[in-house]
Amino acid sequence: MNVELPFAPVDTIIRRNAGDLRVSADASEALALRIQEHGSELAIDAAERAIADGRKTLMASDFEVETVIDKDDLELPVAPVDRIARIEIDDKYRVSMDARIALADILEDYADNVAHAAAILARHADRRTIIESDIETYFSLFE
Repeated sequence: MNVELPFAPVDTIIRRNAGDLRVSADASEALALRIQEHGSELAIDAAERAIADGRKTLMASDFEVETVIDKDDLELPVAPVDRIARIEIDDKYRVSMDARIALADILEDYADNVAHAAAILARHADRRTIIESDIETYFSLFE
């Protein structure tokens, strides 16, 4: 699967949770792929909600978000998140800007949770670097 999300913002999210730990490029890539997979699944669910309401445009409420934050408060860029939303849904759907921002916010919270746990796992392993296996271990433990 091609990863739509640039690694740099994902790396930034991991680093803000890492404290004094380093972050490997493989960890950023692994988390970016997981973010993309999760975002695609959320978009499928949102599309089903839009269909149930007789719409072809995904709205923030389809992602179960009531208040949309300012996109400047996000680390994840909105354009790649839009592409992530469209990976598994039909081209007949449109994704409103509020829906893109809402999805980016959800995915950023998701990434923060994973990054925080990965930092704990790296410290527990007495390492100074968060590596791909920390990301994968999180998912093997919690999903």
